[in-house]
Amino acid sequence: MSRERLFIFDTTLRDGAQTQGVDFSAEDKRQIALALDELGVDYIEGGWPGANPTDTAFFSAPPKLARASLTAFGMTKRAGRSAANDPGLSAVLDAQASAVCLVGKAWDFHVDVALEITHQENIDGISESIAAVVKKKREALFDAEHFFDGYKANADFALACIRAAHEAGARWIVLCDTNGGTMPEDVYRIVSEVKAKLPSVALGIHAHNDTEQAVAVSLAAVRGGARQVQGTLNGLGERCGNANLCALLPTLLTKTPYATQFETDVTPEQLRRMTSVSRLLDEILNRAPNRHAAYVGPSAFAHKGGLHSSAVQKDPRTYEHVKPETVGNARHILVSDQAGRSNLLSRLTEFGLDIDSKDERLARLLEDVKQREFLGYAYDGAEASFELLARRALGQVPDYFEVESFRVIVERRHNALGDLTTVSEAVVKVKVGAEVIHSVGAGNGPINALDAALRRDLGKYSSYLSGLRLVDYKVRILTSGTEAVTRVMVESADAKGNRWSTVGVSPNIVDASFEALADSITYKLYRDGART
Repeated sequence: MSRERLFIFDTTLRDGAQTQGVDFSAEDKRQIALALDELGVDYIEGGWPGANPTDTAFFSAPPKLARASLTAFGMTKRAGRSAANDPGLSAVLDAQASAVCLVGKAWDFHVDVALEITHQENIDGISESIAAVVKKKREALFDAEHFFDGYKANADFALACIRAAHEAGARWIVLCDTNGGTMPEDVYRIVSEVKAKLPSVALGIHAHNDTEQAVAVSLAAVRGGARQVQGTLNGLGERCGNANLCALLPTLLTKTPYATQFETDVTPEQLRRMTSVSRLLDEILNRAPNRHAAYVGPSAFAHKGGLHSSAVQKDPRTYEHVKPETVGNARHILVSDQAGRSNLLSRLTEFGLDIDSKDERLARLLEDVKQREFLGYAYDGAEASFELLARRALGQVPDYFEVESFRVIVERRHNALGDLTTVSEAVVKVKVGAEVIHSVGAGNGPINALDAALRRDLGKYSSYLSGLRLVDYKVRILTSGTEAVTRVMVESADAKGNRWSTVGVSPNIVDASFEALADSITYKLYRDGART
């Protein structure tokens, strides 16, 4: 049975750029666009040329895409101007893009309150703007903003808006749940009704995630008749984000009825790039990946409970709905105080340790893990520290360096400009072989200063630390009071894009942090094959 074609429209570089804390450079956009092109999406919305210097620069020298249509975004012409006499629209029409997506109002409330124009002026503006795109020989798309709210308030007006865009030459009419509050069942009903009333119109869906249902809304729209799906990598977007393509694409390609009824240009081979593309975006944004993200999160195929882990090792289908390699992810068997011998064996196997299940060292290691977790350590989120613990128990980790002492000073003082500032300075004394090295580091806090001092000079190992950086630092207070036991989790990364997590525990937050930092460096040295 032949399957219907679904088209995938990515708006990471435009709508995703509206995420609080996200600020793409033109080079960032180029890297992401090329990765999306390799993934197999149909449209890549690069931004709004003319609206800001970054988007203008991106479109002035766009990346060479192998197959995706680079799309410029803008809004329909302003009221009181002709399409030819609107500088904002002209910048969009003149951009180096094969497609243009214009947004216009489809809710009479917005036309009355936000635009303060007549309904007919709004409809005429849509028609004239789309006609201008077609005249430029660009593929025209129309984003019907607030369509679902508009349809529920005044269906005739909402339909008149999208009919005007279609008749003016728009190839796609994209129905937008701009406020993100429409329920999936309402989306299915409304899309079905629109498709029945306007059967020749090619519909798309653009869903926001304000009720944590953007993926469900998008799937409901597909069932109702939408054949273009818009979304962003990792669900980036204004407020609560947009429909997450990292969840949508795997669902469309692996789940019934979508996989049996529809096809996209994303092949199974390309889908295996999903996790790496998701992590690429996180790396560009200098963010830690969302551990619990569906399909692509580091914990998406992580198993902690002993019963779960034992069953998964017999047959992964017992606790996994798809194979992790389908999306380029990997299975992890976690080790914790809830773990059994099978968890431990599987985890050791993951990093290349083949040990007999009856080996006495295994029982001692398991007991050690449970005792340390009782004291506050957590190894299900600090895989590097666990690997070091296991390899040390088996005598496989060299003593690269020995920390003989460290000292941290925090001083609040007036600087040369007379401003009151707080500075930190750390002194670390380490022994590397027969050599004793004193290093001093400064930072904006005691941990930053310690990190700088420890990595400043490790003698013959210093070359291994090039590109090593701390990318995430988390503190959890485990007991109450000022004497509380503290757990510190440190995530590190290197120039190759590798990431690993380490843990330290102590009543002293500086001591706990230093333990995690030292483990991070030791893991880097061991993994890279440093020799004593």
